[in-house]
Amino acid sequence: MRQTLTRRQFVQTSTAAGVALAAPAPLFGKAPAVQTGVKPAVISSDNGNVYKNGGTKTGVELAFEMMTKGSDVLDALIAGVNLCELDPTESGVGYGGLPNADGVVQLDSCCMHGPKKRAGGVAGLEGVRAPSLVAKAVMESTDHHLLVGKGAQEFARHMGFKIEDDLNTEKSRRLWLEWKRRVDPEHYLDPKTRGEAMMMAGLSMVRDGLIDPSHYWGTINCDGVNAKGEVCGVTTTSGLAWKIPGRAGDSPILGAGLYVDGEVGAAGSTGRGEANLYNLCSYLIVEQMRMGKSPKDAGLEALRRVQKNTVEKRLLNARGRPAFGLSFYILNKKGEYAGVSMYQSRFAVCTENGPQTLACEPLLDGKASD
Repeated sequence: MRQTLTRRQFVQTSTAAGVALAAPAPLFGKAPAVQTGVKPAVISSDNGNVYKNGGTKTGVELAFEMMTKGSDVLDALIAGVNLCELDPTESGVGYGGLPNADGVVQLDSCCMHGPKKRAGGVAGLEGVRAPSLVAKAVMESTDHHLLVGKGAQEFARHMGFKIEDDLNTEKSRRLWLEWKRRVDPEHYLDPKTRGEAMMMAGLSMVRDGLIDPSHYWGTINCDGVNAKGEVCGVTTTSGLAWKIPGRAGDSPILGAGLYVDGEVGAAGSTGRGEANLYNLCSYLIVEQMRMGKSPKDAGLEALRRVQKNTVEKRLLNARGRPAFGLSFYILNKKGEYAGVSMYQSRFAVCTENGPQTLACEPLLDGKASD
């Protein structure tokens, strides 16, 4: 017998079927994953895809692996830069970094956690191989953002970090002695001549192949975003080679060597710290992204600002352009990234495609020495 449906029964049956068709099918018995549209990425200066400290992975590779397996983004990034800090062959960061004018290794670092909106840093830290870990301890265990010098070392000691008498390696000490031989052969120089001699001696060692050009201002910045859109960053360095004792560059300063806004993205730098400090470029870049610019365009805007504000003749080359390098490593909350530089340089990145070393987008052609 054929059964007829009343109008009410028909409407109820149709509605139920429509709901069933509209509902997504369960994935293996679980609710579907939330799609954020974020592409996880880790970006850094090029040394982040070079040094392994005796292991099998580079810094960006390790950081990306940890981050995508569920580690806190900042923990992953710091583990990545630790490879550079602890590798004795990396003479621009951490243990074995090129020392100051007195032959003492003084280290700087800062970190920022986007989701937690926290930050920490250290400057002029002596005796601790991995200053990024001390910067993180400042963030987690104090109400402060920056500890310096002896106070930073005492804090590290209280937090259980091993304090060593000397962070020089045989290589870094040999290079410092060579610099001393070149800079002060007659012992007495007037301040102007001595200042010029210090710079020329360091650069002559670069030209002679004794120092990697990137290690003269050696630093590593590393920033990352996970699939949830959580952004963090860290910068760590031994600073300018042969610097005046106590000199702090841009690396430990929030807004200069690093800036993170969890709602926007992150930017960090390597190169001439004083030029970056004068313009607070990392903060500028993040604010430019907040206003809608891409990572590349935001970074190039900061470089144009630096070029415009570089007016001292001693800082200009024969073409009237900045006689120094400066690079920025930038990513936004979506996972879009860019490396930009005053002159041609390189940066490292790791995505689902694996670790890569890529060319930065240069603002200017030629070289800083032209």
